[in-house]
Amino acid sequence: MTPDTSSLLRWYDRHRRDLPWRAKPGQTANPYHVWLSEIMLQQTTVQTVTPYYKRFLEKFPQITDLASAPQDEVLRLWAGLGYYARARNLHACAQRIAEMGSFPSELNELLALPGIGAYTARAVAAIAFNRPFVPVDGNVERVTARLFNISDPLPKSRPLLARKAATLNEDASAQQRPSDFAQALFDLGATICTPRQPSCLTCPWRLTCQGHKAGQASHLPQRAPKKPRPNRYGVHFYLVDQEGDILLRQRPNKGLLGGTDELPGTPWTDEPWSPSDAFHYAPLDRKWEYCGQIRHIFSHFTLYLDVYKHYLSAQVGNGIDPSFGSFRSSEKAALSGVMMKCLQINR
Repeated sequence: MTPDTSSLLRWYDRHRRDLPWRAKPGQTANPYHVWLSEIMLQQTTVQTVTPYYKRFLEKFPQITDLASAPQDEVLRLWAGLGYYARARNLHACAQRIAEMGSFPSELNELLALPGIGAYTARAVAAIAFNRPFVPVDGNVERVTARLFNISDPLPKSRPLLARKAATLNEDASAQQRPSDFAQALFDLGATICTPRQPSCLTCPWRLTCQGHKAGQASHLPQRAPKKPRPNRYGVHFYLVDQEGDILLRQRPNKGLLGGTDELPGTPWTDEPWSPSDAFHYAPLDRKWEYCGQIRHIFSHFTLYLDVYKHYLSAQVGNGIDPSFGSFRSSEKAALSGVMMKCLQINR
């Protein structure tokens, strides 16, 4: 039995979240705001994203401002949000939209843009342009699994959940308010149908939820057992000149943390580095002070980095091979979360 969308929309009208990118009741959503927030929210929480979103809009109030900005500046503002390919695609997408002259509203046009996949295209089409699509994120997956009591574990069940979710907006109420319906689903999953201890008694869809009837709601969706996360290791060298600037190099644009700045050092490998091997990668043959080790968890491995520090004296000068980078202020650098940990380890 498909749940009554009008009951969800009535609930949403009373309990909708006040989010900085969300249009107020009766207002038209800004496609730039919707798209920017959706890109930032991938793999990230609302609480984490909010200050980044506000800083981006302060710096780039229009999508044309973002398009004309240097990529380094975009990466610097993004630093700390992770998944840096999103920032590079964000910049490329803004440039493409600026060339087009306006934000496209059709699904196939959105899918053709850099960094926009099936979920983001449907979210922008539904929320910003009132198109009748159901964007399926983690919240909607969870709501759907419980509504239909789907016990097949993720990620294998994703195609089935997507097909079931696509049926949720088939009645007249949802078709008349596609934007509100998509956001109502997000809010239901974020505030009522939560991962642990869902508030079923206050859920507007409680009576038609098969998972609730079966007493299984809190156990859905099930997930396949996670594989153990491997460890990787590296050593980085924190070199400071007389002006207080730091020797930094830029990572390749493609790949993990692409385009961000880092301290020079070793590759990241499956085995710990011995000091004798690691110091072959030092920018200078000097006595380095050991600062300690940082630990940083990525989605697919845990990284352990040893950090060594040295302050340049007046006699050394700048005779350092350019392959190690250049001296810059950390305030003007695009530093990832793991590199910020390295800089803060002995403060």
